[in-house]
Amino acid sequence: MDKEKKNLVEDTEEVETEEVETEEKDTEQTPQGDAPRRSNRGGRREGGPRRGVRRAPARRPKEFEERVVAINRVSKTTKGGRRLRFTALVVIGYGKGKYGYGNAKAAEVPDAIRKAIEVAKKNTFTVELVKGDTIAHEIVGRFGATRVFLKPAPEGTGVIAGGSVRAILELAGIRNVYSKVYGSRTALNVLKATDNGLRGLKRASDIKRLRGTL
Repeated sequence: MDKEKKNLVEDTEEVETEEVETEEKDTEQTPQGDAPRRSNRGGRREGGPRRGVRRAPARRPKEFEERVVAINRVSKTTKGGRRLRFTALVVIGYGKGKYGYGNAKAAEVPDAIRKAIEVAKKNTFTVELVKGDTIAHEIVGRFGATRVFLKPAPEGTGVIAGGSVRAILELAGIRNVYSKVYGSRTALNVLKATDNGLRGLKRASDIKRLRGTL
């Protein structure tokens, strides 16, 4: 029995020495100072963009400037109750004599503004500006019970107007003008009256020709 125990002890010692030798060989194969390489699975390449991250598209510069003049809440009574909607009145301008306006209705305010802008793009008109960024002559625009008086002003005067009239004149590129509103002050009626006056303006060359004949 003693001999068998001695043989088992010797066998286990030999196995342990073999394992120690193999560990020493593994440590010798890896050079000193070099860190073990790590797997880059699921990560990003060195110096490259991260996966799954989308770049935002470049924003295009706007061709025109837009301004919200008025937003009204409208209710309609039906069998099921009141139905609330919103109307938006928007003016757009290109700053060089071109302008437009639109009125639209939707269930939400952002949708109403978007629809009004689309309507304004289809309803544009061009005004001929004279020296000093003003209009060629005096004129009165009319719509319903509203009248808007427009008069040219010298350079440096600015836009003497308010509300809807100021919005449409500034976005049209008119920098110096006098104005006065008579009658109804409803925003949509004032806009339509101002548009009527701007559309009725004559060219500066025609005014000079008429004045020469008088």
